[in-house]
Amino acid sequence: MVYQTVYHSVSKQLSKPTMPFVEFIAGCISGAVGLAFGHPMDTVKVRLQTQVKYKGIFDCVARTYTREGIPGFFKGMAFPVLTTGITNAVVFGSYSNALDCLTQSQWNDRIQGNPASASAVFAAGCFSGLAQVVVTAPVDLVKVRLQSQTKGWAGVGGDGYRGPIHCMTVILREEGPRGLFRGGLALTLRDVPCYGIYFLPYEISCRFLTEEGKRPGTFAVLMAGGVAGVVTWAFATPMDVVKARLQMSGAGGRVYRGLLHCMSVSLKEEGVRVFFKGLLLNSLRAFPVNAITFLSYESLMRFLTRPPAD
Repeated sequence: MVYQTVYHSVSKQLSKPTMPFVEFIAGCISGAVGLAFGHPMDTVKVRLQTQVKYKGIFDCVARTYTREGIPGFFKGMAFPVLTTGITNAVVFGSYSNALDCLTQSQWNDRIQGNPASASAVFAAGCFSGLAQVVVTAPVDLVKVRLQSQTKGWAGVGGDGYRGPIHCMTVILREEGPRGLFRGGLALTLRDVPCYGIYFLPYEISCRFLTEEGKRPGTFAVLMAGGVAGVVTWAFATPMDVVKARLQMSGAGGRVYRGLLHCMSVSLKEEGVRVFFKGLLLNSLRAFPVNAITFLSYESLMRFLTRPPAD
């Protein structure tokens, strides 16, 4: 997850120039794979968090399937898939660069038995979380609004958006450029610490499951990625609920004056449990999605940075 060594056939002195492109390719593919796998559960999670009409997970799944069929679970996926390359390149690239600077080492060095300290991993993860917010905020807003849109129901989200481009156009026309960053503060408060947490259990788990001096194997990467996802969402879910509600504010949902107002109203009306809506789904979704994402990323990085055959 850092700048790796480039192809030795070019020159031993060229160690980094091609890596931004490599990071982009690896991040794009691994992100798209994980996103496509987990989007149906994400749709159910968003609807549970932003709408009060559902009695639980199975009720939401049944109603969605009855009214909208299989396509209903994939609402809002097109835009994130098209932009996932940029988002993941920012996440993994900024994490890689930050860790590179903090440890004065490279990916190949650390993966072969010279791991970074926990504090460096956490700091680099927090930096990547902050860096990706600018890219993620508009994409996540559009995704949430499209996911919350249910057929034949005029409540939250209504039936007003024909697709991601139309959704962005409507937001810009009615709310201006600032509207694309609605819920941005909650997203920042969720992602900055949680990306630090995200990479930390991954690195620790990989280290625990790998023999000293060797590269992590497939099992180690899968388990570490899954653990990282579950641990992160355990911390992220409360602010994720607030973020989703703020993103739906003014779009057919209840209008909130800000982050604290949303938190206080939600707590008063629904109790502490409201901040853990979607936690079970997040956990069930997080393990396989992040296991696949990390395995895809690590495999692609090894493939793209392997030295050429003599």
